[in-house]
Amino acid sequence: MFRSEEMVLCQLFVQPEAAYVSMYELGEAGIAQFRDLNPHVNDFHRRYVTEVRRCSEMERKLRWVSGELAEPPPPPKPAPRIMSPREINILEERIDFIESEIQEITRNAQNLKTDYLSLIELKILIEKTQTFFQDHSAHRKISASVQVYNNEGVGGHLGFIAGVVATPRVASFERMLWRISHGNIFFKQAQIEEPLKDPVTGHELQKTVFVVFFHGEQIKLRVKKVCTGFQATLYPCPATYKDQQDMLAGVESRIKDLEMVLEQTEQHRKLVLANIARDLSTWMVAVRKEKAIYHTLNMFSMDIIKKCLIAECWVPKQDLPLLQKALDDGVKVSGSPIPSILNPVGSHETPPTFNRTNKFTRGFQNLIDSYGIASYREVNPALYTIITFPFLFAVMFGDMGHGLIMTIFAAIIIIFEKSLSKKKSDNEIWNIFFGGRYIILLMGIFSMYTGLIYNDIFSKSLNIFGSSWKNVYDNETLVKHKMLDLDPAVAYTQTPYPLGIDPAWQFASNNIIFLNSFKMKLSIIFGVIHMAFGVSLSVVNFKFFSKPYMIFLQYIPQILFLLLLFWYLCIMMFMKWIMYSTVAEDPALGSACAPSVLIMFINMMLLKSTEVRWPCQPFMYEGQNALQRTFLAVAFLCIPVMLFGKPVYQIIKKRKHISGVEEGEGEKVEEQEEMGEMMITQAIHTIEYVLGAVSHTASYLRLWALSLAHAQLSAVLWQRLLRMGLGGGPPVMAIALYMIFGVWAFFTIAILVLMEGLSAFLHTLRLHWVEFMSKFYEGQGYAFLPFSFAVILEHDEEDVKVKPTATQ
Repeated sequence: MFRSEEMVLCQLFVQPEAAYVSMYELGEAGIAQFRDLNPHVNDFHRRYVTEVRRCSEMERKLRWVSGELAEPPPPPKPAPRIMSPREINILEERIDFIESEIQEITRNAQNLKTDYLSLIELKILIEKTQTFFQDHSAHRKISASVQVYNNEGVGGHLGFIAGVVATPRVASFERMLWRISHGNIFFKQAQIEEPLKDPVTGHELQKTVFVVFFHGEQIKLRVKKVCTGFQATLYPCPATYKDQQDMLAGVESRIKDLEMVLEQTEQHRKLVLANIARDLSTWMVAVRKEKAIYHTLNMFSMDIIKKCLIAECWVPKQDLPLLQKALDDGVKVSGSPIPSILNPVGSHETPPTFNRTNKFTRGFQNLIDSYGIASYREVNPALYTIITFPFLFAVMFGDMGHGLIMTIFAAIIIIFEKSLSKKKSDNEIWNIFFGGRYIILLMGIFSMYTGLIYNDIFSKSLNIFGSSWKNVYDNETLVKHKMLDLDPAVAYTQTPYPLGIDPAWQFASNNIIFLNSFKMKLSIIFGVIHMAFGVSLSVVNFKFFSKPYMIFLQYIPQILFLLLLFWYLCIMMFMKWIMYSTVAEDPALGSACAPSVLIMFINMMLLKSTEVRWPCQPFMYEGQNALQRTFLAVAFLCIPVMLFGKPVYQIIKKRKHISGVEEGEGEKVEEQEEMGEMMITQAIHTIEYVLGAVSHTASYLRLWALSLAHAQLSAVLWQRLLRMGLGGGPPVMAIALYMIFGVWAFFTIAILVLMEGLSAFLHTLRLHWVEFMSKFYEGQGYAFLPFSFAVILEHDEEDVKVKPTATQ
């Protein structure tokens, strides 16, 4: 993982009869990224377009069959060998037959369901119309509603039409009937209580039975046209009660017979689909592999005599024997008398970047690749991120309890990762957690370690080694104030606590002041070390890419500028911790004279001295002022070296290269333009680094800020929630404690572990992408995308989320 693997551009000469088997072996190995040698040829005019279309059609049919299944098919069986072209042809015929058979069964079932729906509607219609005709008040309304037409009497013959219409259309349907008849109809309706099922889509249908009474043939024709326009289904309905009962009995008999036939048809359909489902996934994998092979073969070109396929591919140098073996296997299986030829060739094209990973390192590599793919063969930050990322996260998230929760969660996923990886999930959040399970595990372990250093477990402390502080207060004072200041002059035993923070600070009223100072200084120290390490990694790149001049013109000025200013700031922090004490014999070294490191650093930059009172001294040691001025002068002298060093060196080198050749006027103008462009680019990089050294150092203060916020939120949850339940009281408080603990546990996981964890994760990501990687990482490469069946099948499964029946 130190840097990407060395890649080789290979030229392959393969016989057409051996190409299929060789490509199958390469697809299983996933080691070659092929270049398209026919970029200007349309996809429909390539050599294997017929085979690709055939595979696409088979894949479409298999997707359609898969959409007809009630449950997803079982996973594919492991393929023991490659399928021959003859076996593929047999599979194609079988898929065609299966599609035709299922389509025929589906059509028959839909026809039966349509008939069944009509019978059900007719049955309900007869039952409803019986109530219409038995309603005496309805008869009076019918007689009163039919008006005189052309001086005809009311006593004429009344006709009626009965049917079923969609419930949402009933209101507009009735309004239209009223308009076309000028009010000379009587409309009766009754909604069907139980929803019906559409025979094609299976969706629920809300329908209403209606009867329209009218007078005259002219109105009858108008009513029928309106029924047709509103897609109402009309049914013959007898007018007498006896005829209605006879028809109802016949309809119920037909419904029972049809239900039996439908049940048998559905059982037969399920049986056919169950037999197909066992091999459906295996067939789909075989078809997709064949399609991928022919799609890749379309990237090959033919030689002049049209008898040999020529391909070019990028291959890791380590995998060249596997490539040669795949070619030899293709020749052996096909029986071709002419062997395939592997010829490594040189190229000025930048090779793709390939970092070989495993399940542990893949997550960390993805973090780096999300920022930008590494340039070919440059130093890979993912190797160091394995340690620095969880450590910086833990500095912000340090709590033994919260770290333990995170560790247990990640450990459970890792223990059951084999079974979980087989279950494909569409939940994006779960996929992120599963993909980063080893990152979460290390973040949890490191958080437990920093929690041990902070002596913080759910905002409480552990008294493991006893305290290095003694109680100097009487009981009355303790009861009155509860929390008292820890004064090292009277309460400290002068014996340091063996590991981490002393538990006595848990009860001190000045603990926030102490922890603020401690964590803020640690953040600056970690930040400067992290950035200095990033700058130093650029040396490895300069040496590997044969740019030794960049070590003197860029690395040394950059590292001097960073160390002479900001590492010196860190050294002063250590000196302040070591030199000053409340029990010092020299008053100038007492805690009252301990200087502010930040003020001293600002005065150093402004060339000022610190004003102090006796017996304190303005400087921490003799000669400090002269040394600081020297550091400041050298740091500022590094800026012009960073600004002009690289452009001047490149101009001198270019002039030496063209010395002895007479320059034309155009070459001089071009040289001036190049020099101006180089100066602008280098000025941008120099300003970015100088200003970034200041802003990036301050950016690491987020380690202190988030650590403080996390600790305070945890303390608030304990004091405002769980402490209430632990306060004692009557036995009923046990129930209250149970409920309070549930609320405390919920907010602990939801806010302190999930939300605070996500916040710390994003801040850690920023510290790596910006503050660390910007010192040496270019990220201008492109990823190695080999021809791999595993990748192709995984992407196909992600793309196919919609059932085929819905897309057809």
